[in-house]
Order: sequence, then structure tokens, then C-alpha cells
Amino acid sequence: MVRLGFIIGFIALLGVLLSGLAAYRVHDQELALDRIAMARAIDVHASLVQDRLTERELLARVASGLFRMPSVVKPNMLEPLRSAIYAFKTDFVVASWIARLKPGELDAARTALTSAGFNPVIRNFDDKPLDPAAFGKPIDVLMDLEPRSDETRALPGRSYDQDPVRGAMLAQARAEKRSVASDPVPLLRPDGPVGIIVAAPVIPEGATEPAGFITFSYELASLMLTNDDMSLFSVALKDPRKADRELIANDRGVVSMRTAPEGSAPSSIRTVSFGGRDWQLGYYAKTNSVRRAEQTSAIVAAIGFAITAVVCGLFGYVAYNNLRLSREIQVRIGFERRLTAVIDELNHRVKNILAVIQSIVTRTLRHGSDIDVARELLIGRIHAMSNVVSLLSESQWQGVRLKGLFEARAIPHADRIAVSGPDIAVSARAAQSLSLLFFELASHSDEGLSLVGKHPNIVATWTVMGEEPDATFHFRWEEFNTSEATRRPDSDFGLILLDRVAPEALGGTAKRYFTDASYVYELTAPMETVVDMTERDRTEQFSAPVRPAR
Repeated sequence: MVRLGFIIGFIALLGVLLSGLAAYRVHDQELALDRIAMARAIDVHASLVQDRLTERELLARVASGLFRMPSVVKPNMLEPLRSAIYAFKTDFVVASWIARLKPGELDAARTALTSAGFNPVIRNFDDKPLDPAAFGKPIDVLMDLEPRSDETRALPGRSYDQDPVRGAMLAQARAEKRSVASDPVPLLRPDGPVGIIVAAPVIPEGATEPAGFITFSYELASLMLTNDDMSLFSVALKDPRKADRELIANDRGVVSMRTAPEGSAPSSIRTVSFGGRDWQLGYYAKTNSVRRAEQTSAIVAAIGFAITAVVCGLFGYVAYNNLRLSREIQVRIGFERRLTAVIDELNHRVKNILAVIQSIVTRTLRHGSDIDVARELLIGRIHAMSNVVSLLSESQWQGVRLKGLFEARAIPHADRIAVSGPDIAVSARAAQSLSLLFFELASHSDEGLSLVGKHPNIVATWTVMGEEPDATFHFRWEEFNTSEATRRPDSDFGLILLDRVAPEALGGTAKRYFTDASYVYELTAPMETVVDMTERDRTEQFSAPVRPAR
């Protein structure tokens, strides 16, 4: 009994150490995975923002290029561009034509504004009338815009030379002769949505100075700060006018300014270009990756401790019964040897099953970034193991019919799997590997409808080629109506199982690939390892009735 207690204590200590090591490794890997996921999500968002900005800047350049011979005082200047503008993008707030009027063109400009149905008075940006006699140089006046509504009809006729934001933007565009973006500014009215305006100068052929500007204004929220509610981060735009200020958008798209949080630096900063300027986007993580890693490692440690307790309990129980039985039947040497062999075989199989379950639990939780998804996969994989153990128990570990592994209680979407092949009986070891293999293939076969609008149709076939003892087993799994874009990617555990664990357990090889209309997985192995008659003979020997010693 002292020796038994020592052994159980040693196993418990070893289990605790291994569980702690696994939890430590999972903690580090969770932190690394969170950092990688965060960096990847930020790169994708910054790339999408940059693409969006490039498209809108291109729209301004294309629109300005269509003005070959602009007449600054012609009414409805944007009329030829309206269909092209809306065909390209429709998310701008206002598109406008700002003409650079000389003093002698003001009367004609007022006439053009009147004919277009706008207010003919030339006004300052704050709607104060301007004295035409006081002009000694050209001024920039809004002459036409799109769309026209009750709110926008009051804007034409305004001069933006004295506007601190728009005037600076137009002056820079005129000097640099390229599209220029403004600072963030309220659009349409002082309390309107915050946005950015991009102005493209219109330079007639043979001229050196712009005749005017095509401008497009966009809401800042949808332009740079839009983000998915389920994303890992929130986005803030560094205010180009104040280094310690940031612009953020709420879930309704309302942009507000805030002071940059002290002691909470953004997880990452990305720079995008728009209108000849660089804009800095700050990304703040929504979740605490350290706390998440600690929770995951705690779960792994708890599972490891539980498995250790189960192993110690099973070992103690089996060893105690072995000791008690050996004392009771000391006079029956043959029966004692047989009983010891049965107990050793039971220990071997239980440890194998627990080792497989521990590997499934550790790898599923270690590589699963989403606890809910990992839990579903963990339940399914353990259920697949439970099903094959039940089948083996029913056959007294004599093997399992291969078609029995495709039962609906263990395989997802079994009703859509067409199974064909000889009904061979595979060994216990092969049955465990194939059961996990079939579950892993089936659990990733229905992420959503394919491009043709149908669920994947699955065909599972196997054949036995050649004669004994060189016969080979060939298995083929094919999912039709699916592609690499519609099929859910295999998990890290699934890839290890498909490419290494299952083929090595059967002493064979495997390959997987996509065709034009399907996903294919093929496994080839010697029949002698799939059937394994030596294991069956050994099991039959253990299950034979015991004859009393004479």
C-alpha cells in the first residue's frame, strides 16, 4: 500500500507539473495569437480605408479632368457630370463647382446664379453680402452643387476666400495644382456632420492657373472611422491641428473630439494618404488580451488537473482491485496471470483514450481564438471518440464495421454523405483515428451556401486494391459544390489530424486539395494496419473464457 501511494503521488505530481506547463504554454500562445489577430485586423482595416480614400480622390481627379473648356459663369456646370459622378460613387455629401471669378465676371455670375434658381447675391462664407466694388483680385465663389435640396440651395453664391478651412484648402490646391484635402470641418452647417472636403483644380488646356475647383465632401465617420461592432478595436483619427486631440465616431456615426487618453496609448498607429496629406489612425484594443489569456490558461489547467485526478483515481482503483484479487486467488496462479494481463490491457487502452482526449482538449483550446467555437469543436470531437468506444465495446474490441463510423449520432450532416465501399471491419486503433478523421472532415463541410446556391454534396468512398499480404486501402472524401472561398478553413488541430496523425496511425499517406468544383481528401494505407489481425487475435485471447485450474 505504501508503494501504491507513492506511485499515485508521483503520477499526481507529474500530472500537476504537465498541466501547469500546458497552461503556461497556452497563456503565451494566446497572447501571441491575440497580437497576431489584432495586427492582421488593423492592417486589413487600414488597407480598406486607404482604398476607400484612393477611390474618392480619383473621383475628384476624373471629375476635374472632364472640364476641358470650363466657363466659370455658365449655369448648371455640373450637369454633364451628374451621371458620371453617381455611377462612380454616391457616398459624398455634396459635390460642387467653385469658380475663380475675376472682378469683371461678377455680374455674369449673378445672372447665372439667378437662372439656375440660386441666391444671386455674392456673399462671404458666413452669408454676409460682399461689396463688388471692393474686389481687386479674383475670388472663389460656389456656382453649382449636387445634390440640390432645400438645405444645399442656400450655399451657391458664397465666397470661401476668407473661410479659414476651405480658403486654405483652395489656396493650397491652386498653388500646388493638385487635389488637396481640408482639415476636418462641419459640413453644410455649423452643427452639421463632421467631414473632409477634397478639392481638385480645373486647369483649362494651355492655361497655367485654375479656372475653378471641383470639390467633394465626405462624412468623416464613413470615410475613415467606420468599423464593425464585433471587431477587436476602435478607431480614432489624430486631429492634424492639435497633436493631443482625437476624432472618434459613435455607433450612430456622430463624430466628436476628445483629448487623447493619458496612459492608454493606442495598440497601433497606421498612416493613410488622402488629398496630398498624411492622416494618422490610432487603434485601441477593445478587450484585454492578458486577461483572456489568463482565463484560457486557467481552463486548460483545470482540465489538466481533472484529467490527472481521473487518471490517479482509475490507476488507484485498478491497482487496488488488482492487489485485492491477487491476495484472494493466490492459489490459482493461472487465473492470477490472466487477470493481471486483462488489467494491464485495460490500463493500456484507458491511458490511450485519455491521452487522445487530453490531446484533443489541449490542442482545441490552444488553437481556438474563440472559446464558443472551441467548445463546440471540443464537444463534437469527444462525442466522436465516445461513439467509437461504444462501438468497440459492443464488439468486445474485435473491430468496427467501417460504415458504422458514418452514423448520424457522431458525424455532422450524415444525411448528405453518400457512402460506398466494402463493409470491412477495421481495428480498434484504426477505428479511433478514422472516427476523428470523419468528424473533422464533416464538421468543416457546411460553412454556408456555395456560389451555386446549394449545400455541399459529400461522397465518401473506399476500395481495397491488390491481394494479401500487399493489399492497400484507399479512402476518398469529396465535397461537391464547394470551393476554397466557401469552405470553412480547417483548424490547426484538424490540419494536424488530416495530414499527420491519421496517416501515421495507419502507416499510410494522405493528401487534400481543391478541384474546380469540389474539395478532396484522400488517404492510402496498407490493409494489414487497417485490419491489424494481431490486435484482434490478442483481444480474442483476452476475451476467451477462463478455465479453472486443476
